[in-house]
Amino acid sequence: MKTDPPHILCVNPWIHDFAAFDFWAKPLGLLSIAAILRENSIRISYLDCMDRFHPKAFRPIKTLWDGRGPFQKKTIPFPKDLKHLLPDMVQPFSRYGIEPDWFYQDLLKLPKPDLIFVTSLMTYWATGVRETIETIKSVFPDVPVLLGGIYAGLCQDHASTHSLADRVVTGPGEESLCALVKEFTGFDLGVVPDPGDLDTYPYPALDLCRHLAYAPILTSRGCPFSCEYCAASFLEPFHRRRSPDHVFEEIWHWHREYKVKNFAFYDDALLVNAKSHAFPLLEHLIDSNIKVNFHTPNAIHIREITPKAADLMFRAGFATIRLGLETTDFSPDRHHDLKVREDEFFTAVENLKSAGFKSGQLGAYLLCGLPGQDLEQVAASMDLVKKTQILPVLAYYTPIPHTPMWKDAVNHARFDISKHPVFTNNTLFPCIKSDADRNRISQLKKTKN
Repeated sequence: MKTDPPHILCVNPWIHDFAAFDFWAKPLGLLSIAAILRENSIRISYLDCMDRFHPKAFRPIKTLWDGRGPFQKKTIPFPKDLKHLLPDMVQPFSRYGIEPDWFYQDLLKLPKPDLIFVTSLMTYWATGVRETIETIKSVFPDVPVLLGGIYAGLCQDHASTHSLADRVVTGPGEESLCALVKEFTGFDLGVVPDPGDLDTYPYPALDLCRHLAYAPILTSRGCPFSCEYCAASFLEPFHRRRSPDHVFEEIWHWHREYKVKNFAFYDDALLVNAKSHAFPLLEHLIDSNIKVNFHTPNAIHIREITPKAADLMFRAGFATIRLGLETTDFSPDRHHDLKVREDEFFTAVENLKSAGFKSGQLGAYLLCGLPGQDLEQVAASMDLVKKTQILPVLAYYTPIPHTPMWKDAVNHARFDISKHPVFTNNTLFPCIKSDADRNRISQLKKTKN
């Protein structure tokens, strides 16, 4: 049985979509696994099909001040075996990321790995995962490919049948890592983090990325809420937190060693129980006088934005604030979660502005395209948000398996979204049946500002 440390290849796959942009998107789970493997003296190779900074990428590389930027893309045919199920589709379908030949050549340059890990994010990017694994197998046909991540966890049966992976792994990958490495390589991991203590986990191996225009930060796992449209509680059933000191040390590490100036919090509940979690972290950041920018693409819970929270976020260097408003239908009989009252929303915005935030830094997510949703209520929500002089940000609904709203979505969908994950793509507005309603959404898009 093999006892020498193996060589493991980690791959972030292509995106197949109608639209995509690098909104602080990194495969954090895969890079966390790579870090654990590296602590065990395992040789790690990392290939990123979404690498905006690939040596062969077109110059100049466009990067915004906050680290975000466009992916390269190439129009590709919509999958032939699925096109008949979506006869009215007119949007161009594209592969986002590096050119296939670049990936193929990068694979050829590698020593043969003993095992290959591929991650997956959005469920509707399934065809991008398949193309990635197909390319890998054209170079390493006899090396086991293990698929994990969000698509694998939410659509296990589909991934097992269609992804071409030799094994589909569900649940947090770190917790099954020991057994998988042992099974496929014969190597025992001697250094294993404690799932109950996130401070025992190494920092994700972001240094494997070619260039760090930004760094994602995760201070906790799981979410204390169970929103009807969200799968967070299914993917991570327990809410666990890192210590504020451990998070601060990671931020300082990436800033000091790699000159990272932009950080995106991936947390689903950053400010919940802030007195023992976020406040000590923010105070530490302020005391350190570190000069960086923080962004909250996953939204902040509005009820938690007290005057103190707003003041600490401003002084710590938060630059982009997104509020999880969802709707301004505050009636008790609304058909989905009510996490905030109208007065709480206005108070949160006022607290943020009083702390020093400018209107352009603030935005409120509004759900659009829900099953049975009255789009005039969306328009009314946008109008109310505009009255506060912050940006209404339309968050288009994606039907997700294993969520309470999934069954309702299937019943309201204008085509069979259970046939293939690609049909759940929010660009298609799968739960908006009428042409008039889809046209109304197009109008709302144009009136966001």
